[in-house]
Amino acid sequence: MRFNLFKKKNTGSEKKEATYLTLRIRETVRETPDTLTVYFEQPEPFLDYKPGQFLTLILEIEGKQERRSYSLCTSPFVDPFPGITVKRLKGGLVSNHINEHFHPGKRVTVMRPIGNFVSDYHSQNKRLYGMVAGGSGITPIMGIIKTVLVNEPQSGIHLLYCSRSEEMIIFKDAIENLQEKYPNRLRVWHQLSQPGPAWGGACGRMDKETIKSFFSDLTQPREFDPKFFVCGPEGMMATAKTALGELGISEQTILSESFYLEKEASEPNDDLPELLSRPVTIVLEGEEHAFEVEAGKTILEAGLEEGLDMPYSCQSGLCTACRGKLLSGEVSMSEDAGLSEKEIAEGFILCCSTKPANSEVKVNIE
Repeated sequence: MRFNLFKKKNTGSEKKEATYLTLRIRETVRETPDTLTVYFEQPEPFLDYKPGQFLTLILEIEGKQERRSYSLCTSPFVDPFPGITVKRLKGGLVSNHINEHFHPGKRVTVMRPIGNFVSDYHSQNKRLYGMVAGGSGITPIMGIIKTVLVNEPQSGIHLLYCSRSEEMIIFKDAIENLQEKYPNRLRVWHQLSQPGPAWGGACGRMDKETIKSFFSDLTQPREFDPKFFVCGPEGMMATAKTALGELGISEQTILSESFYLEKEASEPNDDLPELLSRPVTIVLEGEEHAFEVEAGKTILEAGLEEGLDMPYSCQSGLCTACRGKLLSGEVSMSEDAGLSEKEIAEGFILCCSTKPANSEVKVNIE
């Protein structure tokens, strides 16, 4: 049985910025045979985002609504138009649809940019940025690189980028142009796992020794403050973090961004009884909504069934689009990879992977 106990109106004078936007595609650029960059016209007012954040696209495919998150590859300090880069995946419903059907003039509904793979920038900063990217993990890092080079003239960047083959190096020409423009500030090392016969650079999969060798000079005492960004497949990121740890790099200086492929079916959570439904109260845009969460369902699933316009994207516990703060009660969260230890300690949860554990759960979603 579902019920609505009460609603509390928001009496604040400030109007919350709309969660959803409709963007018009300005241009598409084929980066590699299986990767497409999509540039959007600037809306009015201009799209406000930070380098490294992502957009969630909401598409209708085969009569069903699909949501996927894609990192912005652009910098608001450099690029006049925001863009995302999407790699085609084997069996990837949305990524393949984008590569095949996106064209200039098409309008796309998106959620406003979010994400924590970001940094602060200042012209007086003296930093050495270490970047580790694998495949399409270069997407958010590209926007960050362009931002650092323009905003921090005293900072340098070391990029270690692993691709499958030379023709699969995303942004290859753009990276080379930046190297020519900033020869003393941008150092790039390409490594290919399946190189062609003409390739004269590094070969093989990225391992700990390669990472430690490339970044060893960033660990030496110097006036520069090191900061690391790691993005790509889970295995590569784990290797990079381990290697950096062995170099004495503090976890606090390493930011990582998880890239999921296409959402897989959720596994049942055996930690909770599957017989009880429990009431939950959601505070959404200042209004309180109370409803029942049936056994085996997450807070997000139940809220969407109630018709609430709750924010969400990946539904895999990675993107944090559905993040909320637990105000009371107890919950069980099956996936928290998108949250930092600090956020978890402060009571933040991911509604897409969270089930109520008692009948006093109240969650605020900003």
